[in-house]
Amino acid sequence: MRIWAIIAAVLCAGMALADPPRAVTEADYAPLDMAQVRLGRMLFYDPILSGNRNISCATCHHPKFATADGLALGLGEGAVGLGPERRAVPDTLPEARIPRNAPALFNLGASEFTRLFHDGRIEADAGKPGGLRTPMGAEMTQGFANLLSAQTMFPVLSADEMAGHYSENDVSQAVRQGRITGSGGAWDILSRRVADTPGYAPLVAAAFPGVGGIGFTHISDAIAAFVAFEWRSDTSPFDAHLRGQAALTGPARAGMALFYGDAGCGTCHGGPFQTDHGFHAMGVPQFGPGKAASFESHARDTGRMRVTGHTEDAYAFRTPSLRNVTETAPYGHTGSHADLAAFIADHADPAAALDRFDRATLRLPDLPGAQDWRHMDTPQDQAALRAAITVAPKALSDRHIAALVAFLGSLRDPVALTGRLGVPDGVPSGLPVDR
Repeated sequence: MRIWAIIAAVLCAGMALADPPRAVTEADYAPLDMAQVRLGRMLFYDPILSGNRNISCATCHHPKFATADGLALGLGEGAVGLGPERRAVPDTLPEARIPRNAPALFNLGASEFTRLFHDGRIEADAGKPGGLRTPMGAEMTQGFANLLSAQTMFPVLSADEMAGHYSENDVSQAVRQGRITGSGGAWDILSRRVADTPGYAPLVAAAFPGVGGIGFTHISDAIAAFVAFEWRSDTSPFDAHLRGQAALTGPARAGMALFYGDAGCGTCHGGPFQTDHGFHAMGVPQFGPGKAASFESHARDTGRMRVTGHTEDAYAFRTPSLRNVTETAPYGHTGSHADLAAFIADHADPAAALDRFDRATLRLPDLPGAQDWRHMDTPQDQAALRAAITVAPKALSDRHIAALVAFLGSLRDPVALTGRLGVPDGVPSGLPVDR
């Protein structure tokens, strides 16, 4: 411990220190209805919400992998297995990889999270119908309790994630035909599945008393309540430090000084949840199918620019919260780095990092026919990615990086990682639960 005290003193000597954030308080969260939380728990783990009844929310956001899936780019419909063991199988081969890394779910119930997804394509906006700005039509933004609830509309409608592909099932057919809302639409089909499952009736009655029948917004409200309750994360050693309960010491304290000081991490990763909720072009390697429209053949994922249409937003992605970040590898919107120290080093000098990126280090499951490297093998795309980088290189030694990793370890919250209710033994549909 003494040697780290000396190192901390050396690291901090002459350093411009920024104030750490305030402590998280109860006021940062909206109140929750525990009956909705209990219903949401069942729905989160129940494959009944996928077109082919074979994938649940937990398949790609499992507590075993810190509410993500442990893969760079995951495989949804057509694959089997959980986490890094998930694989494509010949008879039900996925059509494509999921284009972006599965993000962790910690603290998404906090009121300051007003933008979701890597590109922020769904965000709170009081001036829009339903108080939401989304790529969907106005009729699809009505009735959700909050932004987190509305977020659930996307995975269940995605062919590659949960809906399945055309002609495989009634949900995928409805989506393909553009029938989402209304009688016989995809949401109605999913809602009727839940309503027709007897084990859900008492849970629904308790969560939404007086409601004649469960609708999709009730389903999504309940899932949002569960996510907000289960993975609230504010009892880490860093939280104890901010509350004056137990000060950080040794390498974690040295790393904190760097993080909020000369390393400049706190510029984007500020605030009580270590995010400015902004969008920054950091030169993260782009591979896989990219987030392209169905009629586009390229693999370019320009991030926030796909939402705003502004060229200055090219290749910019939302600043993630860093809660439990030591457990949420791989990192970046493509999951390009499995090692946190390596990601920090490359984040400090993104342009140089592109030159040394090693494809062999990826946690990328095999997918026959996948054209994963079109972007990386196209010089003009790589030039555009480099040109978009908005940060100046930062010199970080191995000692600096080790201290930063130690500080980030203080954001690890065992309560949130375990989950407050845990994985259920079974779900009302009787379908298998990912364990």
